[in-house]
Amino acid sequence: MYDQTKILVLTGVVYQFVAQANHAELHIYLIGSDGKLEKDKDGKPHPYGVEMAGAAAVAQQGITAETMRAGTIISVKVNPLRDGTDFGSKAGNSAIAKCPWKTPPAPGKTCDTVAGRELLGYPTF
Repeated sequence: MYDQTKILVLTGVVYQFVAQANHAELHIYLIGSDGKLEKDKDGKPHPYGVEMAGAAAVAQQGITAETMRAGTIISVKVNPLRDGTDFGSKAGNSAIAKCPWKTPPAPGKTCDTVAGRELLGYPTF
């Protein structure tokens, strides 16, 4: 289902955290390399979904509805779906890098480069 040979590094703004027993999900609007929200063909923000471990497991890593509230800016590494749909599985043992509130990374950079950033789940991005 997921292409384990590919890793995408994405930065985006969280618009929804879904806590499910089997797999928690983060839904983000992608931020492009220019530092602005990407738009789809209809001019709307470009959504992308990220599947993770179950809600209890990610909560132990500090990934909860409170830490991932709407408006949070994050960077995450994902293995994308093989069919090209805008959805992926959080890649291996990499952290989710969380930018400080309302402090996006510089254009072309990710949240792990921002002063005051937080790494959730693992010690390295």
